[in-house]
Amino acid sequence: MRILLLTHAFNSLTQRLFVALQQDKHEVTIEFDINDETAQEAIDLFQPDLIVAPYLKRAIPDSIWQNYTCLIVHPGIIGDRGPSSLDWAILNQEKTWGVTVLQANAEMDAGDIWASVEFEMRDATKASLYRNEVTTAAVKAVQQAVEKFQNPEFKPTPLKQKILSAKGKLRPLMAQNIRRINWQKDNTNTVLRKIKGADGFPGIRDNLFGQDVFIYDAHLAQGLKGEAGEVIARSGLAICKATTDAAVWIGHVKDKSHHHAFKLPATVLFADKVQDLFEVPEAEGYQQIWYEEDKDVGYLHFPFYNGAMSTKQCQDLLAAYQQATKKNTKVIVLMGGADFWSNGIHLNMIEVAKSPADESWANINAMDDLSEAIIRTTSHIVVSAMQGNVGAGGVFLARAADEVWAHEHVILNPHYKDMGNLYGSEYWTYLLPKYCGEDHANRITQARLPMCVSEALDLGLLDTVIQGEKAGFIEAVKSKATTLAQQSNIYDALQKKEVQRDQDEAEKPLSAYREEELRRMKKNFYGFDPSYHVARYNFVYKVCKSRTPLTLASHRNIRMNDLRRVG
Repeated sequence: MRILLLTHAFNSLTQRLFVALQQDKHEVTIEFDINDETAQEAIDLFQPDLIVAPYLKRAIPDSIWQNYTCLIVHPGIIGDRGPSSLDWAILNQEKTWGVTVLQANAEMDAGDIWASVEFEMRDATKASLYRNEVTTAAVKAVQQAVEKFQNPEFKPTPLKQKILSAKGKLRPLMAQNIRRINWQKDNTNTVLRKIKGADGFPGIRDNLFGQDVFIYDAHLAQGLKGEAGEVIARSGLAICKATTDAAVWIGHVKDKSHHHAFKLPATVLFADKVQDLFEVPEAEGYQQIWYEEDKDVGYLHFPFYNGAMSTKQCQDLLAAYQQATKKNTKVIVLMGGADFWSNGIHLNMIEVAKSPADESWANINAMDDLSEAIIRTTSHIVVSAMQGNVGAGGVFLARAADEVWAHEHVILNPHYKDMGNLYGSEYWTYLLPKYCGEDHANRITQARLPMCVSEALDLGLLDTVIQGEKAGFIEAVKSKATTLAQQSNIYDALQKKEVQRDQDEAEKPLSAYREEELRRMKKNFYGFDPSYHVARYNFVYKVCKSRTPLTLASHRNIRMNDLRRVG
């Protein structure tokens, strides 16, 4: 079938759906919902059999849903209606929730029901639930709906037939007056639940150091307490605010009145106000990196917020990795975080720097230092274990390891070009030909499209796909890593690795690859073409797209090809 994805943005759910429907052998194209005219033009060009809207911020125009079957992906259970579905589910401590696929009609979220998939709620942020449970349920529900659409005898169920028995109901937009934290009354669990229910977007409006801000990325501050509502400590990137019965770490903040009105680490935004605060070591406070050891295997965790890795975070992770290589273990597993393994350089920190070009240069060099350390490790077998999505330089950083394992639902975006034609580094010009071959290396870096694990496996970006529920991923990794460490030929494998590294170095030293890559990147950062700086600004400030990239809108490529043939 020909399926048009009409979406506000190419977010994580849309990417998973795009990949899954293509795997199901459908012809899929994407159009950003910019305005009525653009959407209609996409329909005229593509002539879709079905329109699926995985992520919209406005209603589909009457002229479209009245003439085409349009399926809306709603992140709520049957009967649930309104724009803050997941937010209410978290605030109300729902035990289960779901995704419903319904047909667009004149009333928002009230169309006929095509499919619904429920899941157990997890104690997590809204953003994490959306990327994982909601996305997985949405893919299943849409696949069910698409299958039903192909059956001419199927009739969707009108909502009115379900409304009396349905648990869901119409709820209003969750405004800030509902989300507001009362620091003098709310206990720690309530505070955390409110912040988690708004994490990602829109955040919770609060006051820090006399400034009205939006707060995100909250965690329990073990063992700390103070006067409710007061900022009492700092740790790494976070500040600590006391509640009625304990305290919470606040990792990220956005000040819309600030000239840098995007999310930043709390201690960066308030750098001039936190110096006199009591400092808690990161190992005891806001912990971004930690190491654990079990049965000859060391596990290095680094759940950086949104997967972005600043210069300092890369340097800290390198130091932790170097310590891990000194341990009397045989395997090191790079775990990343639950939602992201890595998304490469930290664009927000680059944007806020006095010289974004200089900070870009420092950040990519810190990434290269880390990648080089992994490549040069001959004392251990190194594994990258992706439980969350991975993008840009993070993909190639992961490939620096000897083996790359990924959960079956991971999406990879192994390209830089959409960020103003960045050339990229992390030794990809060495790693991709080595593990993937020259032809695959060109395909990987030029495609500009998200990739499922089966495709990544075929191309050589991955070595193993781990099936099953996401909750069992870490145990599965530990089992595989332990088996790897205890194999009888482990020392032969390490010796072979050392010999191969020496051969590769003799053929062409790593320094040569790095020099060539950075020469190209220096032009991105300091050259006459401002494309990278413009693209970074638009990404950081979330500037809405004025058109759909042709890499996504294949229907527009069709028109261009037709025009070329006519010419």
